[in-house]
Amino acid sequence: MVRARLEGVDDQLQKLLDVNMDEVQPRRRAREAFKEIQLGIDHILFRMPHGKLKIEEAYEVNSRGLEIFTKSWLPGSSDPPKGVICFCHGYGDTCTFFFEGTARKLASCGYGVFAMDYPGFGLSEGLHGYIPSFDQLVSDVVEHYSKIKERPEFRSLPSFLLGQSMGGAVALKVHLKQPDAWSGAILLAPMCKIADDVTPSWLVTQFLIGVANFLPKTKLVPQKDLAEMAFRDPKKVPLARYNVIAYKDKPRLRTAVELLKTTQEIEKRLEEVSLPLLILHGEADVVTDPSVSKELYEKARSPDKTLKLYKDACHALLEGEMDEVIIQVLNDIISWLDRHTSEKISTHLKS
Repeated sequence: MVRARLEGVDDQLQKLLDVNMDEVQPRRRAREAFKEIQLGIDHILFRMPHGKLKIEEAYEVNSRGLEIFTKSWLPGSSDPPKGVICFCHGYGDTCTFFFEGTARKLASCGYGVFAMDYPGFGLSEGLHGYIPSFDQLVSDVVEHYSKIKERPEFRSLPSFLLGQSMGGAVALKVHLKQPDAWSGAILLAPMCKIADDVTPSWLVTQFLIGVANFLPKTKLVPQKDLAEMAFRDPKKVPLARYNVIAYKDKPRLRTAVELLKTTQEIEKRLEEVSLPLLILHGEADVVTDPSVSKELYEKARSPDKTLKLYKDACHALLEGEMDEVIIQVLNDIISWLDRHTSEKISTHLKS
C-alpha cells in the first residue's frame, strides 16, 4: 500500500510508510521515526499549554501472551490525581497520536490518564485492523485497566471510562461486564450504531457475513474515506495523514461483522446502562448515528446522565472540528469530571 506523500517527509521516511504494516514491527518503526514530526503538526491539541507531567510508555504481555502497548500521563505534582481516566480508542486508531494532546490537557487538570492500543491496533501485537472477537477485545481492556485501578495509589480514586467512536462501544461493553466497577463514562460520538451512510446494504451485509466465515482476515468491505467524513474543518483533514500507524485500509471481513454484531447488541441493551454518563455527539455526524446517542440518553437507567449535541459538528469532535468547538468539548469534559470527582470526594469525607 503506497501512501500519499506527507509534507516535510524525505524519501527515507516515506519508505517506512509504504511497507506492509500488517505486523507490529513496521508500525513500531514508523511511529518511532515520526514521533517528533507528529507532535510538531499545527493542530490545537498540540499547541495547548500543559503543566509538568509524568509520561510513561511501556509494553506488557497480557494473559493471552500478546504484547500490549500502554501509555500513561500523570500530573507532575506529588499530590494524588483527582481521578483515573481509562481511554478506549476508536476503530483503526492508536493512543499515540491525537489523543496525546487530549491526555496532556486532562493530566494538566489533575487527572491520571491511562491508555492502551488494542491487539491488532497501533503499537500492540496482532494482525493490523483485525478483531476476531469484540468480546475478547473487551476482556483485554478489562484485564489491563483492572490492574491499574488495583494499584494502591489509585485504588480509592474515582475511575472513569473515556470512549471515542468504536471506543464508546468498548466502554459500554466494559461497563456491562463490570456494572459496579466505574464512577462514570464519557462517550464521544459512541458507536452504538453505525450510520446508514457507512453501512453496506442488507444484501451486501448478508453476503459479507457468509464470506467472513471462510475468509475472516480478507479486506473486502467497501468503505468511504472516514477522515473526509469525520472532519469538518478542511484544514485539519490533511493532518489525519500524520497518524501514520492508523489502519486506513478496507475493513477485514471478520472485523466488520464483529462491529455490526456489537452495535446490534448494544442497541438492545441500552436500558442496562446504569453508571453516570456524559454523552457528546456532533449533530452532523455521518459515521456513528447521533440519534442512537439520544436513545442511549433516554433509555439508560442511570439517574445521572448528560447529553451534549454540537450543532453542525461532525464525528471527530476532538480532532476534526474548528478550534473553538474542540476547546468547548474539552471544557465540557473537564467540567463534568471536576463535578463528579468533587462530589465523590465530599461523599467520601462525609462517610
